[in-house]
Amino acid sequence: MRITVETTVAAPIDQVWRAYTTPADIMAWNAASDDWHTTKATVDLREGGLFSSRMEAKDGSMGFDFAGTYTTIVEHKLIEYSFGDRKAEVEFVPGAKGVVVRVVFDGEPTHSVEQQQGGWQAILDNFARHVQAKQKTS
Repeated sequence: MRITVETTVAAPIDQVWRAYTTPADIMAWNAASDDWHTTKATVDLREGGLFSSRMEAKDGSMGFDFAGTYTTIVEHKLIEYSFGDRKAEVEFVPGAKGVVVRVVFDGEPTHSVEQQQGGWQAILDNFARHVQAKQKTS
């Protein structure tokens, strides 16, 4: 089962790419709701390189690591990665209104498609807000 989420980010491709692949930025946007946050992120942005994000509830009640291996990197265009036995692709498509960021990922059986799509979409929406806010302050 493949699930797709996407957003349009009103910013130049280099800023969008950098925010998606820089640990400090990832820690700022990588949460599905206000009661969660990312406390640590690592990125080795190359084919075969590893990534990891530590996501935790702000009240300390739970947390997990989201980690995997980059399988394809095409700068400013595509990031493919595997995480466990699942795969995901992130496309960056510049357009008239900004950069469309589309994530297609393998779903898992524990949560409904709607829950998974909602969570990943919320994170992607946070990403767009983060990049656009950074652009206004730079």
